[in-house]
Amino acid sequence: MTPLAQRIRSAGLDWIVPEWATPASVGALVTTRAGGVSHGAFASMNLSTAVGDDPEAVSENRRRLSSFLPAPPRWLTQVHGTEVAVLGAHADPKSPVADAAVTRERGVVCAVLVADCLPVFLADRDGTAVGIAHAGWRGLAAGVIEQTVGAMANLGARSDRLVAWLGPSIGAAAFEVGAEVRAAFLAHDPEADAHFAAGAADKWHADLRALARRRLAARGVITVAANDECTRTGRDRFYSWRRDHGGGRVAALVWIAPDAGS
Repeated sequence: MTPLAQRIRSAGLDWIVPEWATPASVGALVTTRAGGVSHGAFASMNLSTAVGDDPEAVSENRRRLSSFLPAPPRWLTQVHGTEVAVLGAHADPKSPVADAAVTRERGVVCAVLVADCLPVFLADRDGTAVGIAHAGWRGLAAGVIEQTVGAMANLGARSDRLVAWLGPSIGAAAFEVGAEVRAAFLAHDPEADAHFAAGAADKWHADLRALARRRLAARGVITVAANDECTRTGRDRFYSWRRDHGGGRVAALVWIAPDAGS
């Protein structure tokens, strides 16, 4: 168990620390609903300021999260697109409009907020660059993974040296979509049809994790681990837009430790 995982367990939290083929200098974390002060549909660890929660509660939740991190997260303004923010040592006072972030700077915490969408973690095997993408079906179909891998390459991280981890998201059995969603993927890659199962009345069940693995493999990223929990069915642990049509967001975060030896 990593020191971060030990701290989280000691605090009585069920947050998730990825197990993936990265050096100890790479830190990563997915929060759950546990550990915050929000109430009602947002109970209790909502981290989004854009869903109608009490701003003071969100501020306290973010403060609690930051106590486990080397620095406060660098939040994005997410729009289900493919833009990638390249984060440096100095923070911009405005949140970048992007659905992914990469960095090679130590101590910079890349973050995305999710509630059913798939968080895709990336890291160079040497721990010299990290990234994270918010991959709902729109961003995934439009190429957010490809754009993030490309941004990592611009930081010097070759795709064949990248490893990935896929966090909790809505599972295929719970993710029913229209024919237009399937068509968007098949227009790019007809063989993606293998990851859609026929449902009722021209509906399809889409496997986000399998579709993401396919996109990663096409860019040369073949070392991929995953958490297979479904956010829609995991009511006690996760927020879910599909289930609740509202509620909060958990955070998925990745960083390079400020100290080489930490």
